[in-house]
Amino acid sequence: MKILIYITILFIALSSLSANDFKKHVRTGNEYYKDKKYKKAEVEYRKAAENNKNSKAYKAKYNLGNALYKQNQYGEAADKYINLSTSVKDKEKLAKIYHNLGNTYLAKKEYEKSIDAYKKALKNNSKDLDTKYNLEYAKTMLRRQQQQQNKNKNNKNQNKNKKNKQKDKQNQDKNKQNKQQQNKNKQNQNKQNKDKQQQKQQQKKQQKQKISKKDAERMLKALKNEEKKLQKKLLKQKVKTRGKLEKNW
Repeated sequence: MKILIYITILFIALSSLSANDFKKHVRTGNEYYKDKKYKKAEVEYRKAAENNKNSKAYKAKYNLGNALYKQNQYGEAADKYINLSTSVKDKEKLAKIYHNLGNTYLAKKEYEKSIDAYKKALKNNSKDLDTKYNLEYAKTMLRRQQQQQNKNKNNKNQNKNKKNKQKDKQNQDKNKQNKQQQNKNKQNQNKQNKDKQQQKQQQKKQQKQKISKKDAERMLKALKNEEKKLQKKLLKQKVKTRGKLEKNW
């Protein structure tokens, strides 16, 4: 019986010591948090949150999420709030958890998730004016985001169409240049063919003229030969005549 009493006393003492440590870390963390020393506050809240069996661990875990949020560690803060929401049944506490969860999504510009979180917060506390305000703000930001996305999409499509038009124009210009070059090449080829034809005709003409000159020379030579023959013939005739006359004298 005495042993059981000692064990009970020891358990109570340890529990009391653990509770005192928990309160100490939470209190110290709150002081740091108040002084905006969020990193130090985070360390204290983590030490307090290690005692998961303590019914008051909610306070340390909730404050830990807040300290992470203040350090712009929105992803980890959101994880803490989500995990905490699964173990809390009190509506007022759930409203606060979901409100802060909505704030982390809002900071990350994940507006649809923030709207969902704020709606859950209002289900647990429909009179929270801050949550109502944040919900409407998140809706407004979501509309703007969607409008901007549509605008960016339209601009992207316009730029794409513009690039396609530029590409088509470049292709048209290229085809036009190719056609012009082909026409130019064809004209050059035609000119070269014409020049060659003219050159051949000129050569033929020159050759013809050359042949004609030779023929003329040959004809002239023949005429000269004929003339010589004629002269000889005439000379012979003169000699005969002259002989007859002398004989008559």
